[in-house]
Amino acid sequence: MSDTIRVVLADDHVFVRDGIKSLLENEANIVVVGEATDGLEALTIVDQLHPDLLILDIRMPNLTGIEVVEKLRSQNNLVKIVMLSMHESEEYVLKSIKAGADGYLLKGSSKEEFLKALHTVANGGKYFSGDISSILIGQLTHPTLPLESKHSLEEELLITKREKEILKLLLSGKGNKEIAEALDISKRTAEVHRFNLMKKLKVKNLMELSNKANEFSLL
Repeated sequence: MSDTIRVVLADDHVFVRDGIKSLLENEANIVVVGEATDGLEALTIVDQLHPDLLILDIRMPNLTGIEVVEKLRSQNNLVKIVMLSMHESEEYVLKSIKAGADGYLLKGSSKEEFLKALHTVANGGKYFSGDISSILIGQLTHPTLPLESKHSLEEELLITKREKEILKLLLSGKGNKEIAEALDISKRTAEVHRFNLMKKLKVKNLMELSNKANEFSLL
């Protein structure tokens, strides 16, 4: 691999891809060479461009991020892969690693951690954010039931602990700015969490969100 790390971004949200490109634009040794908006496109672009590193969202149309990793590894494609996700569910972390991902980073991570993860994985290492590392340690020291037996409604919907916090604040009447202040996160991060939460629950407004939360007993 050359000194320059050639990256492909795969995420179905254009503002996420734009945010990553903006973050990387001043990095002299990292260049974004391609973008994909779904899993199938990610496979095609990786095959065409042979990047050093694939930054892959776990939830995408057509093929999920985990399915993309499985297909790449079944083809003996050794591209380095960092999963970038809103989800810290143990099931999805472990499935990503089992599929062959080299790293797992939560959206909302700091610029410093993001860059550290990319360089670590590109140079042949593994990288998992702090919260994810605790899941891995817990799995190693106290193995839980097989993944197939763990299918709570929250896991099926991929509702994370952070999103439940966002949900509670939204239903209490808080806006994005107030949520950001309450959780000590940026307003943009709060907006991303809110967008993903409403997308998962397939609702368009707060009334529908409230009804769905009550229906599934999410609070």
